[in-house]
Amino acid sequence: MMKKITAYLLFLFVINALHAQVDPTIFDKFESTFFTIDGYKINIEVKGTGDPIFFIPGGPGNSHDYMQGAFGQYYKTNTVVFFDFLGRGKSDDAKNKSEYSVENDTDLIEKIRKQLGFEKIAIVGHSYGSVPAQNYAIKYPNHTNKMVIIAGFHSGLMWQANCDSYNHYAKTHFPELWKKVDSLRNLGFVSSDKEFMKVYGSFPTKYIYYHNTSIKGNVPKYDFRNWNDDVYAQIIGRDGDFEVSGSMVDTDFRRDLKNVKAPTLITSGRYDGVSTPEFNMQYKLFMPQAKFVIFEESGHNPYLEEPEKFYKLFEEFMGIKTE
Repeated sequence: MMKKITAYLLFLFVINALHAQVDPTIFDKFESTFFTIDGYKINIEVKGTGDPIFFIPGGPGNSHDYMQGAFGQYYKTNTVVFFDFLGRGKSDDAKNKSEYSVENDTDLIEKIRKQLGFEKIAIVGHSYGSVPAQNYAIKYPNHTNKMVIIAGFHSGLMWQANCDSYNHYAKTHFPELWKKVDSLRNLGFVSSDKEFMKVYGSFPTKYIYYHNTSIKGNVPKYDFRNWNDDVYAQIIGRDGDFEVSGSMVDTDFRRDLKNVKAPTLITSGRYDGVSTPEFNMQYKLFMPQAKFVIFEESGHNPYLEEPEKFYKLFEEFMGIKTE
């Protein structure tokens, strides 16, 4: 189910976000530059001046586009950096799938920072994107200015618990569809099998929204790759929608978050069925120094469902002054 959610996010961009004046033509304002890093061409798109902000997309498997659609307008006040991780979007695929990992994603952020010549960066991670973001703040504290976690995950344990949560939701709310899932599971299908993905991806997406599941989206006019199944299967596991494995299973920031010095904003949606409030609330214990805000009328994407409130909070935290 997580694969369906994260692939779908790119198509859920709100045009009428008032406070931040989201620009539906924002994609035309950015150009790709390809940096060769560790022998691979990595797509990086930079625009603006001022304090740099790196925006980290979810998945794992998504391209940068949906984050650019939601936050690209901040080039007017800051240097904004969007990029595709290895194997995603316009960047090269890995020669060996084992190169897709949380640690390699984290280290790529650092390599891009060095390439662009920034001393410190603010980092904004959504969903899976919060994982390398948190790891970066822990691993590279001297280069982290601020951090924003949107509907994040603090550990592989949390990811597993949320898989269990949305599978329970799907089973209890759509029992007629779940019978098909059970049938395939009994035949040995796992969540990365194409035939299984077709059935599993047919569930409605209500659990990622508070109310409106028909939000219209804006996507680039050009052809692009918004998702890579291989990346998801490698980082989350070949049966990752039921049993988390891959590099995510050993990811755990809970004991380290209290040591993060960078000012941090953590946001959660009350009706988020992907990154549930039950586990997001735990950030208050693991990272008491952070500012925690829950959006009462949002699911997994508060910048889509409560845009005016979200962007106002984001701008205040980041010290962004818009006209």
